[in-house]
Amino acid sequence: MEITSKTYLSLYGSRLYTLLLQAQGIKEVFPIGRVQSPTIYLIYQRQMEIENFVSEPFFEIESTFTAENGTYKGKAKAKESKREMIQELLAKHAIQPNSPGIITSVDKVDKRTPPPQLHSLSTLQATANRLWKVSPANVLKTMQVLYEKKLVTYPRTDSRHITPSEFSYLAGKINDYQQLIGHSFPVTSLAPKKRYVDSSKVQEHYAIIPTKKIPSQTVLNGLSGIERNLYEEVIRTTLAMFHTDYIYTETKVTTDVNELLFFTTGKTELDKGWKALFVRSNKELDKEEQPLPLLREKELVESDIGIKEGKTVPPKPYTEGQLIAMMKTCGKLVDNKNETEILKEVEGLGTEATRSGIIETIKRHGYIDVTKNIVSITDKGRVLCQAIEGNLLASPSMTAKWETYLRKIGNGEGSQERFLGSIEKFIRSLLQEVPVQLQAKNINIQLPPKVSASRYKREPIVSCPTCKKGSIIAQKNFYGCTEYKNGCKQTFNGFFLKKKITPSQIKLLCTKGKTNLIKGFTAENGQTFNATLVLKDGKMSLEF
Repeated sequence: MEITSKTYLSLYGSRLYTLLLQAQGIKEVFPIGRVQSPTIYLIYQRQMEIENFVSEPFFEIESTFTAENGTYKGKAKAKESKREMIQELLAKHAIQPNSPGIITSVDKVDKRTPPPQLHSLSTLQATANRLWKVSPANVLKTMQVLYEKKLVTYPRTDSRHITPSEFSYLAGKINDYQQLIGHSFPVTSLAPKKRYVDSSKVQEHYAIIPTKKIPSQTVLNGLSGIERNLYEEVIRTTLAMFHTDYIYTETKVTTDVNELLFFTTGKTELDKGWKALFVRSNKELDKEEQPLPLLREKELVESDIGIKEGKTVPPKPYTEGQLIAMMKTCGKLVDNKNETEILKEVEGLGTEATRSGIIETIKRHGYIDVTKNIVSITDKGRVLCQAIEGNLLASPSMTAKWETYLRKIGNGEGSQERFLGSIEKFIRSLLQEVPVQLQAKNINIQLPPKVSASRYKREPIVSCPTCKKGSIIAQKNFYGCTEYKNGCKQTFNGFFLKKKITPSQIKLLCTKGKTNLIKGFTAENGQTFNATLVLKDGKMSLEF
């Protein structure tokens, strides 16, 4: 039934948006889906946050302190947008760059980090993408190969727990698994812990773990690089369950300079524990190791105090691994608390088995681009997102609403007929509302042309104003640069506000920066008007 409802929405929604956008001169096909559309929109939102971000300066006070046993850095809590405000604070405390200080407190606390939980498919995909830049789809494909070779358990699982039965056979194979990765450690306890062993949290499939089969060295050597990496990641994460906690000392130091307090936090490893199983980069090691010299309360220290200038930075674009995680945790982005809880329970958009396929689908549809593991929205994706903006199609809330009613059906409180009826009602509302919404939005994104063999046979109209190398030529519904294959994305719509733009007008636009007065543009209310087209930042706009 859910497949029927998904198909119903995809069929009618895709046709609706495709035809309406084509009527606006955007000659593309725009597939719609309950999961893929909000996923694309979440990527679009992040892209807009990055593009609209305005970096602002900030100023802080930092100092390098020299104590008897070494140096350490400290920072005051002040953070201001203007240097003058920091200078006033320093003057208020009569602080010079070398004003002496005194350590007022040294607090040490031993802390523990337990071994990570076992892998579900999505956590394994996120880990592989972070460590080796492997796409989620390739991870699933590789794990299926390992599963068919009987080296790992069923990979399409959303559970991170196992039952006592699996724990029992894993405990009996510890030595074998240790030999496979060439790392031995003493096991201090074989008592199962709820963090890993909990039958109540295992439904159809348990977490991804190695099977009882121990491969020979010949079999191991026959694995591809990614197969070996993923297999060992599963083994190491499983063995970590039997290892000790990672233990470290966190030290917090307060230094007083003329009653302005500077704060310092250090971290010293006491017992590597389970982390010894994993090879880490120097960058990760630097984050973990922040040792401080031996410091004492009431110790006098020398100071080297200065103003540090920084700039706020935009959020980073998603990687494919982060996109998988975002799809799973998107409930956090929904305002309605009930819908947030439902999305948390159903683990967001898609399932463990479908998320990587959804990402591949929206790649194939041309909505997103993945370059060097960075996910970005394409012009086609922008068109779709602007079209569905403000609609339930753009929000994970649709999944929450569907799941709510599907649960009612499962509990005998609802009917399939009523559910399908609500989907039909939603489709009818789209048919009525979307044409009005799109007309009001007047989307004017110029999609890159599709290169064809016959394209370069057309007569050039004018030199390209952007790249200066190619020529602008006429295509079926737009004008584009002949250097598109080499990166130039300069295009012009063939129609603007329902008015056909002629080659001579394009020539004036590119050479003079504006056209002569053009008659017959059509406004949103249907009234016609006259205006001049001007070229701004490679795009056409109106001038009255």
